[in-house]
Amino acid sequence: MRLVIARCVVDYVGRLTAHLPLATRLIIFKADGSVSVHADDRAFKPLNWMNPPCKLREETVDEGPDVWTVTHSKSGEKLVLTVEEVMHDTSHELGKDPGLQKDGVEAHLQELLAEHITTLGDGYTLIRREYPTAIGPVDILCRDGASSTVAVELKRRGDIDGVEQLTRYLELLNRDPTLAPVRGVFAAQEIKPQARVLAEDRGIACVVLDYDELRGIEPDTLRLF
Repeated sequence: MRLVIARCVVDYVGRLTAHLPLATRLIIFKADGSVSVHADDRAFKPLNWMNPPCKLREETVDEGPDVWTVTHSKSGEKLVLTVEEVMHDTSHELGKDPGLQKDGVEAHLQELLAEHITTLGDGYTLIRREYPTAIGPVDILCRDGASSTVAVELKRRGDIDGVEQLTRYLELLNRDPTLAPVRGVFAAQEIKPQARVLAEDRGIACVVLDYDELRGIEPDTLRLF
């Protein structure tokens, strides 16, 4: 991974055009060929980016700013960085990432919900757990009572990052004509208010799970029936 902090102008040239005026930004070049441009806000979201496969050409100009052009190998679209000043430029070998390891409770939640999939509603049936995609496995893929495909993302504590993760899965799954249309369910023991607002705005249903109830443990509180 190469990390560059530079004062630059950024222009995206393709089916759509976008312009970022001169400012100090972080530019990330990843080993998979992707390039993303970040400001010091917006959490993890880049200002602009280019997905792989793409190629970088760096042109050094004697007088005037350098020009770095990232060209997508298939579409020909370009991300052009006009670099006025480089403040930091370093590369690191990160190696292969082992991937996200779910903790015991989260993994058990997935197992229990798959076993009791009708917790999500009458008529639900399981397709499979850990449904593979190009960007990682979907926790649970199932069908609802109307035989529509549903992708479920499970968390102990549901926050905005979990909603963003499920959104990416849904975008990918809905490209598969054998599955589409695919809707999402964000399930967790606790869902933060901001995550719920974002999920509902994107048409994603939220479900709060009771771990003990899924395990078949009766609550301590007395009930009339």
